[in-house]
Amino acid sequence: MLLAIDIGNSETTLGVFEAEELRATWHMATVIHRTADEYAVLLSNLLQSQGFKAADIKWAALCSVVPSLITIYEVLFQRYFGILPLVVGSGIKTGVRIRMDNPREVGADRIVDAVAAHHLYGGPVIIVDLGTATTFDTISEEGDYLGGAISPGIVTAAEAMFNRTAMLPRVELARPSLAIGTNTISAMQSGIVFGYVGLVEGMVARIQKELGKKTRVIATGGYAELITKETKIIDGARPDLTLIGLRLIHQMNKA
Repeated sequence: MLLAIDIGNSETTLGVFEAEELRATWHMATVIHRTADEYAVLLSNLLQSQGFKAADIKWAALCSVVPSLITIYEVLFQRYFGILPLVVGSGIKTGVRIRMDNPREVGADRIVDAVAAHHLYGGPVIIVDLGTATTFDTISEEGDYLGGAISPGIVTAAEAMFNRTAMLPRVELARPSLAIGTNTISAMQSGIVFGYVGLVEGMVARIQKELGKKTRVIATGGYAELITKETKIIDGARPDLTLIGLRLIHQMNKA
């Protein structure tokens, strides 16, 4: 079995694959101060909760936007699983040509998503990743990574508003019944949720205009399903997109 791990700024997503089947997924907070031993205990408990053992894991693949945690996970897997994880980065085969001015600036998670999206849907395709940041990644018909856009994530924006205003409370990120809020909570939910729907629709329209054609649009990330329900511009939500990409890249690089 393969354990795929996507280490994000706020949340880490894990998935166990048996061949091409995603057998289980988990989400846990990304904490940079945990040791390899602490993460090993958490990981062992997660595996046991679904009936897996450490001995079942023969391979591991990970991508991370938190560089300091890469070494922690490498130590974890070597100490407790007896394996060396594949870490997506320089020197790893992905099949993606990066057309950015500086290819090194592109996060590993965005390349992993590009691999998965092109494999699942072909191209051109736009990936909207609704996580700590909201990113828009554009993949060509040939599978090349063309570039994209980065904006604050929905939670990041909501927390900034709460922290920098005296009278506005922290609110649940849920769909309000109306765009015209009749109290502070519903007004904030409207501005945040429907505001991000407008952001996504506007950015996708601009990207498609520059491409000169309509494209398939796929959403991923923690708030993909919330936003996808509110717009017709997104063709579908795939929260497991990065895990699938990790499986594909592992297969490309498997000795």
